[in-house]
Amino acid sequence: MSRWKGLPAELDPSARNLVVRLRRLKDHSGLSLRQLAARTGYSTSSWERYLGGRSLPPREAVEALASVTGEDPTRLLAVWEVAAEAWSGRTATAPAAPVAGAVRAGASAGEQDQDQAPEPAAETGRAGSVGLVDPVGPACAGAEPARGRAFHVAVAAGVVAVALTASAVVALAGRVDTEDARGTAAPPASSAAPATVSPPPDLPAYTCRVERIDGLWYAGQSATRDAIVANGYAGPEVAEAQCLLSRAGYSPGDIDGIFGPVTERAVKRLQAEADLVVDGIVGPHTWGALRG
Repeated sequence: MSRWKGLPAELDPSARNLVVRLRRLKDHSGLSLRQLAARTGYSTSSWERYLGGRSLPPREAVEALASVTGEDPTRLLAVWEVAAEAWSGRTATAPAAPVAGAVRAGASAGEQDQDQAPEPAAETGRAGSVGLVDPVGPACAGAEPARGRAFHVAVAAGVVAVALTASAVVALAGRVDTEDARGTAAPPASSAAPATVSPPPDLPAYTCRVERIDGLWYAGQSATRDAIVANGYAGPEVAEAQCLLSRAGYSPGDIDGIFGPVTERAVKRLQAEADLVVDGIVGPHTWGALRG
């Protein structure tokens, strides 16, 4: 298991989620960065930026990693789409980086470096900020324009909006028909909110039931020992981590199953005490410290 450096503090939660998943796939594959570069067609320095959260990997790089590790790319690409949308919102006005392959197009064969994968374009933007999307694909392929991605995202959002509107109309019409059949007047449209736009129900309540089984601590929410949870995640795995943090004396705030800043600070304190990488992300090593 690689000992990863902490991700940039300014990294968007959706982009952080993508990087955590890519790191996990790389760790499970057992490949070094040089081996990963050789199999995917992206250089070692490119993967260092992608896995360090300094550049958003191209869609093709994510597909290549999924192919190399035997992962179904569908869910991984869905995570990438969300991260790309958040990333493009911050970098849409930045100038496009030059394509490395175009610079070397006129070079002789002796000048080409045969031992390295194609190098991506240089990152641009203000100093100290998270890098731009790396536009270079395998074999120096051209980058998809940012506005092309924005168009696809807009089309997808439009389709979802149309579907939700149609569902709301069908639900409202069905309710009106039911009221008419009973001989009562239909309620005003403003008071008959369709089910598809109703406020979400309250999050489930979690109760810590801490007990020690076979030398390990469990809190009754999840038995996982390797699930990745980080800031922005929610669910029983997060509640399990919160219960175990509280048991160990590191207050995560409310036991609500939501991984927020308070829970992240508690995780970092535990990691520092356990001599682990202090990144605020609960992975296999941190689970070991929580359950041990």
